[in-house]
Amino acid sequence: MPKSLPNISEAEWEVMNVLWKSAPQTASDVISSLKQTNWKPKTVRTLLDRLVQKEVVGVNKDQKVYTFFPLYSQEDYQHAETKSFIKRIYGGTLQSMLVQFIQDDSLSEADIKELRNILDKKPKK
Repeated sequence: MPKSLPNISEAEWEVMNVLWKSAPQTASDVISSLKQTNWKPKTVRTLLDRLVQKEVVGVNKDQKVYTFFPLYSQEDYQHAETKSFIKRIYGGTLQSMLVQFIQDDSLSEADIKELRNILDKKPKK
């Protein structure tokens, strides 16, 4: 995974989610997938252009209609965003975040059991 991924906005995340779900896609395909947002087609095209400029999305220009595809995986971005969130909100310590979630009354017994299973399966460093 690259050290630093280009920052993307909330709106750009929406476009990326469409491309991560299925790629490559034409601009029309992406516009159609995002019709629930009520964005104008020009808005979606602008977002695609920005993502291309940021080198987050690639363009296949070999066909009559250009197709767009992600240059980074969804997992890469989720990992980077998680690290950024933990650093900003919890001072970079995962333990603080986990303690808060574990002490949260909304965790069910099933949630706690699943967390234990995940931790038990984690290889020791």
